[in-house]
Amino acid sequence: MSHFLDRLNYFSQPREAFSGDHGVTTGEDRTWEDAYRNRWAHDKIVRSTHGVNCTGSCSWKIYVKGGIVTWETQQTDYPRTRWDMPNHEPRGCARGASYSWYLYSANRVKYPLVRGRLLKSWREARLAHDPVDAWASIVGNDAKRRDYQQVRGLGGFVRSTWDEVNEIVAAANVHTIKKHGPDRVIGFSPIPAMSLVSYAAGSRYLCLIGGV
Repeated sequence: MSHFLDRLNYFSQPREAFSGDHGVTTGEDRTWEDAYRNRWAHDKIVRSTHGVNCTGSCSWKIYVKGGIVTWETQQTDYPRTRWDMPNHEPRGCARGASYSWYLYSANRVKYPLVRGRLLKSWREARLAHDPVDAWASIVGNDAKRRDYQQVRGLGGFVRSTWDEVNEIVAAANVHTIKKHGPDRVIGFSPIPAMSLVSYAAGSRYLCLIGGV
């Protein structure tokens, strides 16, 4: 019988008591419980971490169903540091436990974005110059530089490609180093909670080029 009909016939359903009337056996449909079981069903568990805006790159169990992350729990297999020090467990914050919300959010940035006015100037300059000279022709021209700088904070980003944005970043770095010196290329952690892995990668790059 369906759950809907069970509700209509609730008071007329046969019931058999047991354990001195402390328990009761009913014949109602319970397939509605499958919805709850399916909510926590998964195909596999993989190990991962959250490298974005994360302090410690904590290890997580990622439960996957149909190729989609359904939920996460903390890994509990960290080795003991010393016998006289507290254990690492549990390790992982509430942000990590809800990270799949970020992963599948409609607001997630999925592609490289560049301010539209800057990208237009860059593409025009690249037709006539190599990457470094193209960047120099933009930032060295007061009108072109003000054109994209004066609209900061107003949006206007357009989709680009990783090859293109990497070329822009590299050209800007090389131009700055050639004109002002490598110590004018500065990197910093925008928030206190910065992944050790992400921070180390950026710091290594700065060390190699003589940046700060």
